[in-house]
Amino acid sequence: MSRRNRSLLSLSLTSLALALSVLAFCTSYWCEGTHKVVKPLCLSPVKMKNCGQNNSQPYTIEVPTADPKKPDSNATMSPNQKEELDRMRAKKLANAVHYIWETGEDKYMQRYFHTGFWLSCEKHNEGDGEKCRSFIELTPGETQGVLWLSVISEFAYISLLAMGFLLMWVELLLLCLNKEMYALKINAFAAICTVLSGLMGMVAHMMYTTVFQMTVSIGPKDWRPQTWDYGWSFAMAWISFSCCMAAAVFTLNSYTKTLIENKHRARIRLEESRAASHAPPYDEVITTGGGSLYSVSRLVQQCQKGAFIDTVWTPMEEGSCGGMVGAKSPHGLVLVGGCRREGCEDCEREMDEMEDVLEREGNDEMC
Repeated sequence: MSRRNRSLLSLSLTSLALALSVLAFCTSYWCEGTHKVVKPLCLSPVKMKNCGQNNSQPYTIEVPTADPKKPDSNATMSPNQKEELDRMRAKKLANAVHYIWETGEDKYMQRYFHTGFWLSCEKHNEGDGEKCRSFIELTPGETQGVLWLSVISEFAYISLLAMGFLLMWVELLLLCLNKEMYALKINAFAAICTVLSGLMGMVAHMMYTTVFQMTVSIGPKDWRPQTWDYGWSFAMAWISFSCCMAAAVFTLNSYTKTLIENKHRARIRLEESRAASHAPPYDEVITTGGGSLYSVSRLVQQCQKGAFIDTVWTPMEEGSCGGMVGAKSPHGLVLVGGCRREGCEDCEREMDEMEDVLEREGNDEMC
């Protein structure tokens, strides 16, 4: 894959992780299950509105059949008398005995609930929809600190992920402008932000799981679930974490691969320049001779073969010759000069004298 394609892949994974993390954090379906609650009470023999639909014998109000021989007394009653009669009936119903038809486990019902970072909602069967309570208020006092740490970690996870997302966009823009070195520096910061965000997300998710399990064990009795399991928000949060870590791996891989490619290209250019200048390889210069001084005798041999003739020098007359001396300074090896023809006796004599001087005085500079 090219560098631009690797950057696009990392950006796509980071975008997916950011969207899933925000959606999971804002929803309340991290855990879901059922509560075991007592069925609503009924009044006998009339079924009231607060009575559940799961009662074994629902009752209805029976209106007696009107007797044609007896006139309806309500027709002759005044409005005040009707109002008084309604109040008397309501008082009798209020003083009636409450009882439950079911016994044992039949008197209980299962009520669905779902919980997130912020809310815990319960679904009612009376058509009232859902009733929600703050999950922070439901957690025991000794676990609220852990819950707040989980919330802070989740905020840090989303913030670092968003920062890495922006840096990847900047990197892609710099690549389009052919500013590769600036893009490489931005890529390093994006990789660090993505890795840190993944670690913070993992810590936040694990802390929330711990808080929920503690709330199930020692939380309010009217809230403790009978059965529960992880919901789709919890699954989305861990998918977001997986995408985040995958993006971090691809970003680090892109950074290291780009560095290796740049070094490889620089080495190739250096070798090509050395080959063009007809200079001996660096490894050969270092290893030949076994000491700090490049082998003069070997230079003489190669000089006689015309291996180090500098074509820039002006031509010399027949019979003239030049010399070549090599010495290794603290900063490297310097080679100068070259013989003009084979079998130059003056050149060999000057080389021998130079070697004797360097060995006697221990001079490490160019003579």
